[in-house]
Amino acid sequence: MTAIQSTGFIILATIVLFAWNRLPVITVAFAAALSLWAAGLVTLEQALAGFGDRAVLFVASLFIVSAALERTGVTAWCGQALISLAGHNHRSRLLLVLMIAVGGLTSLLSGSGAVAALIPVAVFAAVRLNQSPAQLLMPLAFSAHAGANLLLTGAPKNFLVSEALEDAGFEGFGFTEFALVGVPLLAGTVLIVLLLGKYLLPRQTHARLPADFSGHAQTLVEHYGLEDGLFRLRIRRHSPLVGLSTDTIDLGAASDVQVMAVQASASGLPVRDRAMKADDYVLVRGTAQAVAEVAGRLHLAVREDAPEGSGNAAFNRRSGLAEVMVPPRSKLIGQSMFPGLATESGDLVVLAVHRGGAEIDYADPRLKAGDTILLEGSWEALDLRLDDPDVLVVDSPDLVRRHAVPMGPGAKVAVATLIALVIMLASNIVPPAVAGILCACVLVASGAITVEQAYRAVHWTTVILIGAMMPISTAMIQSGTAKFVADELVSALGSAGPGALVAGLFMLTAVLGQVMSNTATTMLVIPIAMASAAAMNIQPQPVLMSLCVAGSASFMTPIATTTNMMVMGAGGYRFGDYWKLGTPLMAWFFIVAVFLVPRIWPFS
Repeated sequence: MTAIQSTGFIILATIVLFAWNRLPVITVAFAAALSLWAAGLVTLEQALAGFGDRAVLFVASLFIVSAALERTGVTAWCGQALISLAGHNHRSRLLLVLMIAVGGLTSLLSGSGAVAALIPVAVFAAVRLNQSPAQLLMPLAFSAHAGANLLLTGAPKNFLVSEALEDAGFEGFGFTEFALVGVPLLAGTVLIVLLLGKYLLPRQTHARLPADFSGHAQTLVEHYGLEDGLFRLRIRRHSPLVGLSTDTIDLGAASDVQVMAVQASASGLPVRDRAMKADDYVLVRGTAQAVAEVAGRLHLAVREDAPEGSGNAAFNRRSGLAEVMVPPRSKLIGQSMFPGLATESGDLVVLAVHRGGAEIDYADPRLKAGDTILLEGSWEALDLRLDDPDVLVVDSPDLVRRHAVPMGPGAKVAVATLIALVIMLASNIVPPAVAGILCACVLVASGAITVEQAYRAVHWTTVILIGAMMPISTAMIQSGTAKFVADELVSALGSAGPGALVAGLFMLTAVLGQVMSNTATTMLVIPIAMASAAAMNIQPQPVLMSLCVAGSASFMTPIATTTNMMVMGAGGYRFGDYWKLGTPLMAWFFIVAVFLVPRIWPFS
């Protein structure tokens, strides 16, 4: 078997295994890379070289930046702003705002990150509009495909085609150069969805809608009978409480005001082993009138830091509420628990304990299986301490914080880092991989995202797929496969001109892209496109940009892209729902790739 035949066989087997979808994609990608080495088509160093490639590092860093924006509440803030802008009773306006927003976010982040951030927004807006989420979510995913062509950071394939130009001795595509085709792609996608989406998308689905945690604090306050309110009172310098221990607080005749905890000003942790100081906080429960009387008498200031709509001072950018349940065989069973008690770790405070939907009898506050406990503490403490087998968390504090506390701790750093990343990429001060790594390091060093969260944020399947698929391009070039396929394309379509060649490459890329990731497909076709351009003696820029557009035209199946799969469950889509709206969008992308791209980047 010749080198060309061996390469072709391995590539065909790889495509079949991707389409079969029974094996993990990274297993298939690794098998392809190792098969190329075993067949003698690449060296071992070449088979593994992709994992140190700058494109791999750049893509990994983008995942970390995207996660930091999401974890610090920046995306939640954007989502709430979008709903305010679009209104709650106009489907077309909401669709327009959502599609433009996801296109813009995708151009800066990953498509999956942008879609993940806006799926809850779209679902909640659909419920408020009395619309099926299926009418909004597929347009959201397809707009991300178009938005991926707005900037260099829109998708890994953009960086790959630009890198291919540089490797061939040409100038790579500029940071904003993609917008010349990205803007028409996004505009056409929006127009097609607004005109045809209502008829081509499912009207009703049976998808299970995710929970809306934006009013979670108020729900907990009402459920646990804390409607009178929780107030955080700051101890002023001349307060008589300064210098006293926490167990000697005397509220006088105000028996309807209950002290829940005293918290340190700097950390927000309960004060236990020292006297109270100025600027510490006293967390109390009671009516607004009674609390105001106590605050005036003891020289305490009411702290106003709860987010709008949260309903109480125990829920803000620094601290929050969490509900846990005592499971069977928990070590907590039989222990006493009552409001104001600090947990064993000392950084969480008990606000209420319920049994069977009602407050327990605190004359005998020993816990039983099935009891629920309302806890208050810093978000970091809630995340850390509730990872305990002795309690079951009802709703993830981290998820609640993201929905209900927009622009939380670290948000300013995250936004500033994103702006710095865009400036560095646009000005080309440093290579993109360096810019991405620097920004990721800043986010971790500033605490906007922890090292563990950064590791979890990286979509390792995508990163490994890119690294493992790079040897295929190397093998295609070294074995002569790319030149052979290019010669065949040129001989079949060359007489019809460069436009026919671009059309043929578009169809090849688009068809493969329905069963393979657009990153893998683009990497597979890049060497063919470069060899074809060289064989026809035309400039490679229009060919590669058309290839980049074709790589985004993954509309026909849910397995084509991560974003397509992300909206499938939330929207309640079936496999056959995608091609209906995907067909006119595919036609539009074909028109842009074949007819518009050569006008912007001429063949000669």
